[in-house]
This record gives sequence, C-alpha cells and structure tokens, in this order.
Amino acid sequence: MSKEKGSLSIHSENIFPIIKKWLYSDHDIFMRELISNASDAMTKLKKLDGMGEYTIPEGHDFKIDVLLDSKAKTITIKDAGIGMTDEEVKKYINQIAFSGAEDFINTYKDKDNKDQIIGHFGLGFYSAFMVAETVEIHSLSYKEGSKPIHWTCDGGTEFELEEGTKTEFGTDIILHLSDDGKDFLNSWTLRTTIEKYCSFMPYPIYFKDVHEEPEKDEEGNIIPNEPKMLNNPSPLYLKKASECEDEEYKEFYRKTFLDYKEPLFWIHLNMDYPFRLKGILYFPRLGNEFDTMEGQIKLFNSQVFIADNIKEVIPEFLLLLKGVIDCPDLPLNVSRSFLQNDGFVKKISDYISKKVADKLNSIFKKEREAFEGYWNDIHPFIKFGCLRDEKFYDKTKDIILYKTIYDKFTTLPEYLEANKDKHENKVYYVTDKVIQSQYVNMFKSHDMDAVIMDHSIDQPFISNMEMKNTDVKFARIDADLTDSLKGEDSHTEEEAKELQESLEAIFKKALEKDDLKVQVESLKSQDISAMILLAEESRRMQDMTKMYGMMGMGMGDLPTEETLVLNKNNNLVQFILDHKEDDSKEGDIKLFCEQLYDLAMISHKTLEPEKMSAFINRSNKILEKLI
Repeated sequence: MSKEKGSLSIHSENIFPIIKKWLYSDHDIFMRELISNASDAMTKLKKLDGMGEYTIPEGHDFKIDVLLDSKAKTITIKDAGIGMTDEEVKKYINQIAFSGAEDFINTYKDKDNKDQIIGHFGLGFYSAFMVAETVEIHSLSYKEGSKPIHWTCDGGTEFELEEGTKTEFGTDIILHLSDDGKDFLNSWTLRTTIEKYCSFMPYPIYFKDVHEEPEKDEEGNIIPNEPKMLNNPSPLYLKKASECEDEEYKEFYRKTFLDYKEPLFWIHLNMDYPFRLKGILYFPRLGNEFDTMEGQIKLFNSQVFIADNIKEVIPEFLLLLKGVIDCPDLPLNVSRSFLQNDGFVKKISDYISKKVADKLNSIFKKEREAFEGYWNDIHPFIKFGCLRDEKFYDKTKDIILYKTIYDKFTTLPEYLEANKDKHENKVYYVTDKVIQSQYVNMFKSHDMDAVIMDHSIDQPFISNMEMKNTDVKFARIDADLTDSLKGEDSHTEEEAKELQESLEAIFKKALEKDDLKVQVESLKSQDISAMILLAEESRRMQDMTKMYGMMGMGMGDLPTEETLVLNKNNNLVQFILDHKEDDSKEGDIKLFCEQLYDLAMISHKTLEPEKMSAFINRSNKILEKLI
C-alpha cells in the first residue's frame, strides 16, 4: 500500500484537550483502556473461531505483552488478537468515537454473545495521548491476504498510514511518552498500574522492563530477564461456590486486599438473570472500632477494574466490607469510570443487599454459636444496614443480637420475654461497663439484666429500633429506678415527705446547689449510699448537642436534669439525718454530703479534672479522721 496522509475525522479540533482534561479523571487509566482493547481483540478472534468464521492456528498463544523501554521512553502493548486492515484503521481509529466493539457486536449479535466485548465507545485508544506525544500502531489482520499497516499520530489532527512490517497477526501499540507520562517510565509505577486495573483480565499479561538489571542465583549465574505475569486470568469469584475451598477464599482475600487478618466469613455471589453478576464479599475481622472505616469493594466490568466503592452499585452499609464484584451489564458512561443513571443499577444493589441478608440469616439459624462469635465484629455492619436500608432491616431484624451484662447473647424478643415480670417492654442498656459498674452490679445483685450498647453506632440504632417497635423503650441503666430495685418502705407518706425535704435542704446547703434535684428511696441494697439518675430524654438531647457541636453546628448547652438519689437505708445517709441538728458535726456533714455526691457522680460519668482533684483531697481528709 502507498503511504497515506490525512486528517482524523472528528467534530472538533479540541478533542484531545477534552480527552486529557475531562473524559478521564486519572492519567493512569490509559493502561486500562489499551489493555482492555488488546483483550477485546483476542476475544473477537475466539468468537469468530467459535462461530466457524475462522480457525485459530494450533498453538496460538493468547496473551498480552507490555514492554517498557525507559531509554527510548516508550511503552509497547502487544496482543495476539484479530488485528486490523488499513480500511479498519481508517474506520475505527481515524473516525474518533466510532466503536469497533459496537460494530463487531452488531455484525455478529444473532450468532453468539457469550463472551463480553469490553469496549463500547471507540475513545479508549485515544486515552494514550494523555501520556504520549506520539502513538504508533503496527497491526496485521487475521484475514487471509491482509497486509500489515503502520499508523502514527503526534496528538494533533494529522495521521500517517502506510504499509508496515509486522509478520504475525495482532496489534502492537507503541507509546512515545511525553512529559505528562514520564512517571510511567518507572518500572514499579507501570507494573502497579497494570496490577491495579488489570489484575483479573481474562488473558495473561506479561510485563518486561527491557533495561532491568538481571538477577543472579546463589552461585552467581545470571538469571535471564524473563517477562513476569502480572494478573490472574481465572479469579476465584468466576468459579462456582461448590468448587471453592475455604483456604482458596482466604488466599484470594490476602492477595486482593493485602490483609493478613483472616476474614470471618464470606458470601459468594453468582447470578445470570436478570443480570450477570459474580463476586465475593468478605466480612473482615475488626481490630478496633475505626477499622470499620476501611472497607473496600472493588467493582469490575468483565474482569476490568472500574473503581472502588461505587455507592450506586454497592449498598452504602456494605461499603464497610471488603470484596470483589464483577457485573458485565453495568451501564457505564463513556470513560467507564462512572455509572449512568439507570433503574437497573438499583436492582443490582438490592440483589447484593438481599444476598447478604440471606447469608446472615442462614448462619444465625444453622450456626448460632458461630454467629455469636462473629457478632462483635459484624454488628456495626448490620446495624448500619438497618439504619440505611428498610428492606435489609426487615430481613435481619430477628437476628440482631444484644450482648448482656452476663456476657451472653440475646435477641430483642428473647430479652423482653425474660424480663417481662421485672420491666415490661423496656430494654435497659449500658454504654460504659467501667463507669456504670455500680449500676451493673446493682442490677446483677437483683437478678436483673441489661445489654451492652457501647459502639458509636448504637445511639442512632436505639432510636431506630424504638421507631420500628413503638411499644418498646430503651433506657440507659442509670435512667430510672425500677420497682425491682426498691425495698419496702416503713415510713408513712407524711414521714417520707419530711425525709425528702430534710435531706434535700441539707444537700443543697452543703453543695451550694440550689437547683439540685434530690430523690429519697428505700433501696434493697444498703451498700449503695447515693446514685445519679439522668432522664433518658435529657441524656439523648445532650448527646445530640455534642454531636451537632462536633459538626460545627452549635446548639448551645442544654440544661441537664440529673437527680441525686439518696438511699435512706444506707448508714452514711442515716448518719447525716441523725446529726443534722448537731452543730459540732456541721463540718463533717458538709464533707460527707460532698463526698456522697461525687461518689454518685463517678458512677455516672467521669469527673472534670478540677472536681476530681477536690474529690481526692477530700478523701484524704476523711481518711485522716480515722487516725
């Protein structure tokens, strides 16, 4: 063929700036696009062979080679695919945005559509100009009698097309890197980019740095610098679950996420209708509460990496998990980086959510002991899911567990049934077992139970549960006193009122707190002198105020409604009553009132530094009185 020159058929001479600055957000995507095109070329050849249109030569090696020559400043991508004639180059390369993949599918759509052709837009090839100042194509079509072609373009609207020298069918793309692409002259950068986007590409990808220093064996002999395979063409998620061993799942997890903490369990997704979707979702083992922020779900389209954590496809609460999802039917936009708005995507998201809920229910019903063992790690995922997804809540509400102060697990119905005689339809909970230990011990001594709710997600979860179960109320263990904690009171109503007024006056004077709320009770336990109660509604408003304050939305400080409960059966409280008229004991009375109040506060919340110092000094004074 004679040498030919011409202009690329485009609608605007500004197409390349658009490709560089708008179409693709990351420069490294050029490697994904070019390797995807190489994969397409081989898939097309296999489809032709499967349809009887062509017979693949025996021993033909379907692979992709990537060669880096840092001295020549070039990257070469070689495939053993369908190749192109000069006419196809004119049609598919020179006419930008005319997709060869789309044209191929339209031609053969009635014969076979088993294997997915990745490219749809015809612009992927031109992503090369994000990093290259000149691009060359050497190609030879599989068609008998075809002549090789050589195409070059320097990133403008002009190209050159002439007969080439390639002797084997397939295509070589040579990128002459510009300053924008100089980072990819680094072997490590280029290799990790390929691994990032193409780790599960369906054909072997071999990488070679032609100037890499050869290694030596133990005897000093030079080891030939052979190309290294970078991908896994048959990832585990493409198999059926019945074909996979536990160790394979764990190894896939380690290699894919570089996480050497063994996952708790996993869910293998495999669906062919009404859309194609395969994948594996892992529930990771958490080291601490902040680990829940490190989820990663990799989204693939026909084994080509698209992005991490695409919220349109992955239900938001599952973004806390780790996993791989491959869906060839995703309606991607032209750059493959984002999803087009489509109700179909919501169906995919709903399917994934349903499969996770089904798996959790299955473990709960068949292996409850194992499920309880997982709970400390998985409960943030499940609770977040219940907050964000109505359907997920409906499917998992009966398997939500609560850990009790006796270190046992119970469901909400089980807890309510076990405690209906003590406090009907009320769930007592603990947010800090250490600070609230006095209340916990008091509950235990009266054979009462409470559940542990100490994760940051538990407060919004509690509100959600009350909204879903309108006849059930949650109250922190220090919110009120149940009848089960109260003993018999021998005082008449008039005597009780007198005691109340007397102790309230004594403590208000001693503490110099006129707004102090005091409640006098006869508790079953004589060991408890005083305790603080904070109304559940008031405490929740305080928590909300703090939350809005952390978000920079100041609401002002809300007044607290703390109540000091004094146990009239306690000896220290009785001492204060017995000596209230004794002027010689006035100093001791004040000391004891302050101490009882601080002791009650310590069991309720952490004292401020200044008040803690006063408490310690006062404790020393009281001890000195014993000498």
